[in-house]
Amino acid sequence: MTHRHTTAPVHAGRPGAGPAAPQPGGTRAPLARAVLLAAAAALTGLAALPPKPAAAAPAARPVPAAAAQAPAAAPARGPASAPAPGLDGSGECTFPMKQQTPGTPWPLQRILFDELWKDTKGKGVRVAVIDTGVDTANRQLKGAVDAEAGKDYLGRTHGTTDTVGHGTKVAGIIAARPRAGTGFVGIAPEATIIPIRQNDEKNSGKSDTMAEAIEYAVDQHAGVINISQDTSEPLGPQSKLAKAVRYALAHQVVVVASAGNDGTDGRARDTYPAAFPGVLAVAASDRDNERAAFSQAGAFVGVAAPGVDIVSTVPGNGQCLDNGTSFSAPYVAGVAALLRAEHPGWTAREVVAQIEQTAERSVNGHDDFVGWGVVDPVAAVTGDNAPLQSPSPDPGPPKAPAPQAAPLTLGESPQERTRRYATYTLGIAAVLVAVVGGTAVVLRDSRRKAAVRAGGGAGRG
Repeated sequence: MTHRHTTAPVHAGRPGAGPAAPQPGGTRAPLARAVLLAAAAALTGLAALPPKPAAAAPAARPVPAAAAQAPAAAPARGPASAPAPGLDGSGECTFPMKQQTPGTPWPLQRILFDELWKDTKGKGVRVAVIDTGVDTANRQLKGAVDAEAGKDYLGRTHGTTDTVGHGTKVAGIIAARPRAGTGFVGIAPEATIIPIRQNDEKNSGKSDTMAEAIEYAVDQHAGVINISQDTSEPLGPQSKLAKAVRYALAHQVVVVASAGNDGTDGRARDTYPAAFPGVLAVAASDRDNERAAFSQAGAFVGVAAPGVDIVSTVPGNGQCLDNGTSFSAPYVAGVAALLRAEHPGWTAREVVAQIEQTAERSVNGHDDFVGWGVVDPVAAVTGDNAPLQSPSPDPGPPKAPAPQAAPLTLGESPQERTRRYATYTLGIAAVLVAVVGGTAVVLRDSRRKAAVRAGGGAGRG
C-alpha cells in the first residue's frame, strides 16, 4: 500500500532564448528599420514569456521529503496478507520550522470561538490519534499529549516519535494549545491526545495492528478515536479491524476516519475503516464548501470538513500547510471532543448524529460527495440539546445546487509550451512580412513621386 498523497510536481519551464533580431539592410529607410527592430523585440519578449502556472494535480503518492530526513524505528511488520492502511495526507514540508502562521488560518476564520468555547474547550476528553506518532517537542502540543498512555507498535517510544510529521499535524488540528505569534489553535485546545504510533513512511502498519491500536485506545479510556489512514482492500465484517471498530462503538467511543484521497475520478468506492458501520467518515472540502477534487466519494461519507491548505503543527517547532482528508478528519474529531465534554451522557451514535444534522448543507439530505454537509462546529456544539439517533433531511427546497468536484487544471507541458511559442512566432512573422512589404511599396511610390517632381513632368506608368 502506497502513501495516499495528492500533490504532483509542477513543471517549471525555463524561459527559452528569443530569436536573434533581424539585421536591417543598408538601403532600408529609418522607418522600415524601426518597424523591424520593434517586431524583433516583440518576438524576443514573447519567447521569454514564463510558462503558464501549473495547478497541482493528484498523482502518485511519494514519500514526503521530510520523512526521509530522519531514520525510522525498525518496523515490526504484521502478516503479509493483511492490507496496509495508507497515510492519506499530502504535500511536503521540512521540520522543525522556524516560522509560525501569524494570522488565523481560513478554516478557523469561519468559527466564532466565543460561541464555540463558551462552555467547554474539551477538557477531560481523551482523543486517541492512531497515526505515525505525535511529537511532543512542538510547543503547541506540550501539555496536550499523555505520553505515558501512548503506545508504539513500531518501536519503543510510547508513540511520541514522529519521523513523518503526519500524526503531529493531525494532533495539532485537534488539540494544539494557543501560542503567542500565531492564530492557529486546535478545535478542542484543552482535550488530551493519546499518541499511538501504528504506521510510518514505509507503511509498516497493517490493518491488524490498527485493530490492536483501536482496542488499546478504548482500554486507555479514549472518548474519541481519530484514524487518518485508509485502505481500499475489501475488509469484511469478520475482519479484525471490523471487530475492533465494533468493540470501540460498544464502549461508546466516537470513531472518526478519513474518507481517502483517491477521488479524482468522482467514482464512489468504499475505504476502510471509514466505511464500517458506525464510523464517522470525513471527506475534504475547499474554501467554497465544495468537495476537494481529490476527496473520495461514497455512500459511507458522513460529513466533509476543510482539507485544502490546512495549517498545523510539525515535529520540533512551527507549522506548515498540507492537504488531504487526513486533516479533515481531526477537524471533526475536535468537534466530537467538544461534544463529549458538553454532553458526557450522550452515546457515540448521538454525537455523530449531532455533527451530521447540524452540518452546513447545500442539498436536502445526504450525497456521496460531502455526506450530510460541511461540518459547522458552532452549530454542532451550541445546537438543539435534544439528542438524535440519526440525521434527517431539512424541510423545504434545497438551499443550493449539489456540490461538485472542484475543477482540476493540469499544467502546461514543455511540448505544449514550445507549440504555443511557435504559434506566436509564426503569427508575428506574418505581421512582420506584411509590414515590410507595405513599407517597401510606400518607399517605391515615394521614390517615383520624387523622381517625377525632380523631372518637372508627369511620368507614365
